[in-house]
Amino acid sequence: MPLSHRIEAALDRALDRARAGAAPPRLSAALDYAIKPGGARIRPTILVSVARACGDDAPALTDAAAAALELIHCASLVHDDLPCFDDADMRRGKPAVHRAHSEPLAVLTGDSLIMLAFEELAAAGVRDAAEARSGQLVMALARRSGMPGGICAGQGWESEPQVDLHAYHMSKTAALFIAATEMGALSAGHDPEAWHDLGALIGEAFQVADDLRDAVLGESDLGKPAGQDDLHGRPNAVAQLGVIGARDRLSDTLAGAIASIPSCPGEAALAEMVRRQAEAIMPVLPARYSA
Repeated sequence: MPLSHRIEAALDRALDRARAGAAPPRLSAALDYAIKPGGARIRPTILVSVARACGDDAPALTDAAAAALELIHCASLVHDDLPCFDDADMRRGKPAVHRAHSEPLAVLTGDSLIMLAFEELAAAGVRDAAEARSGQLVMALARRSGMPGGICAGQGWESEPQVDLHAYHMSKTAALFIAATEMGALSAGHDPEAWHDLGALIGEAFQVADDLRDAVLGESDLGKPAGQDDLHGRPNAVAQLGVIGARDRLSDTLAGAIASIPSCPGEAALAEMVRRQAEAIMPVLPARYSA
């Protein structure tokens, strides 16, 4: 099964679990709206790719981990778009969940997706007779989702008068990429520590790329509002380094990510996947920024 089909099938199973029984129809519809159609599914793609590189001896557990990670990511997007945070009307080229389904249902959608993520991991441990790994996956995902260094901390940094840009990027964006590499290794029974740096560097690269896109591209290109960093006064790589400096930081960080891949049976294939993802996120800068 192609990797993308594998991830979508895992998400479908999770959504079926959420909609089972006498589920509230409007909230059920909002959950489906928040998940599909998805974006690039980059985080679960990295997770499954790392698991494959490490042998992927428990594929059902890997699939549940990939679905759980994407559910947390989608939940964070739903909450980020709310008026109390980014107040964004668009996401992935369509109205944000709170615009399409109301603010109360958007809050409940994000909360429900978070709960569903951990339910998937717990259920997978029982199904796959891999309780020890399942528990480790729950811990890894919880650490990268909450405090002190997860995506909740990343959102929290935006309320501080002074911001450490590295800490902000590590929690807001890199945290779920670290979760992707660590959870991929854990799913296959490997040591997650060795995979931390790969996730951190990929996450840093994605944040710098996002800062660049926000600064130089328009809403039609992004599928969401542009210029949000300046509008909300958020710390970002372009403000700190300039457009050319941020572009150079992105290139260097991606090269470092590829170099950090631990020795494993699928090392070459994993490096190629990272290269492809790098090409996809590298924004084409307008001519006025040509060096």
